[in-house]
Amino acid sequence: MKKKNLKKIFTYTAFILAFIIIMSSLDRLLSEKSIHGINQARSFYEQPKDTIDVLMLGSSHIHCDINTALLWEKYGIAAYDYSAAEQTMWQTYYYFKEALKTQKPKVAVLDFYAPACFKNDYQYDFLYENVQGLRPSLNKLGLFVTSCEVTKWDDYFPDFFTYHNRYENLTQDDFDALWGKEDLAAFKGYTPYCAAKEQPRPDFSETIGADITPKTEKYLNKIIDLANENDVKLFFIVAPYIIYEKEMLTYNKVGQIAEDNGIEYMNMNEAYDEIGLDFTKDFNDHSHLNYEGSSKFTDYLAGHLLGRFGDLIEDRRGDERYKSWDDSILLTQKMADEMREKERQK
Repeated sequence: MKKKNLKKIFTYTAFILAFIIIMSSLDRLLSEKSIHGINQARSFYEQPKDTIDVLMLGSSHIHCDINTALLWEKYGIAAYDYSAAEQTMWQTYYYFKEALKTQKPKVAVLDFYAPACFKNDYQYDFLYENVQGLRPSLNKLGLFVTSCEVTKWDDYFPDFFTYHNRYENLTQDDFDALWGKEDLAAFKGYTPYCAAKEQPRPDFSETIGADITPKTEKYLNKIIDLANENDVKLFFIVAPYIIYEKEMLTYNKVGQIAEDNGIEYMNMNEAYDEIGLDFTKDFNDHSHLNYEGSSKFTDYLAGHLLGRFGDLIEDRRGDERYKSWDDSILLTQKMADEMREKERQK
């Protein structure tokens, strides 16, 4: 009788383990791989513990405009673009919390493009990008509940239900993920764009007034509190783009909040000439810089990072723990070359 019971226990245990392995493998194979937020979150978990000195947070203006490979190669700054397309301030808050589980950044840079352009309390266009790369946790659940109305939960949760039909569109990247061949540690979030589309130079003034939604302000204050609790210096920025004057209302409010809290703040749209941007060739589109433009902006940003926080940011080059940043230089160049080839084929 005991042997029979042991056999049943063994059979059930084997079945459960096999089920877990199969589902885990299918999840790695079928899950979305995207350089607009999902890969930024997935790769973050592969970063060596307590190595990220400068954490970049926000929308695609972070991972398209801040070249982490250049920051490393030229300045020895160990930075990571932990961002996703159109990321709201409440999503940034949960990303910040997630980052602090494994990292102790000296500085966190926040971009405010999304709060200026998207005013609804729920943003769905890129919710997948902001959720799916995160590992299951109470933190991910908090982000999801805060970002999605109850009536829409079944459209986004659980993750597996949203991509189980991808078997018709699998690529080599999916199979690399299945067999563990991805070099996630070398990816530091930066996504190079290589189109060159002439843009009109914005003509705006310091619009009188200030504007920010209550939900955005609530979570911005939570970010400030979280930074203070973890001894992280904040740097508020607005990355350069083809700005509309009405968006200055939000940036004015952000500036007020920064001043009230003793936080460094820069609207980079007021520094086009100092950055050296050429509106005929440095933009991928109206909202994002291309590779050349992002390199100019990254250089400019590095100067202000070191000028304002130089006593906190170390040059990590030559440290064996930071080898993956050396690898990121080659990976970034490969990605840029691939993007250029795609542009040539259009």
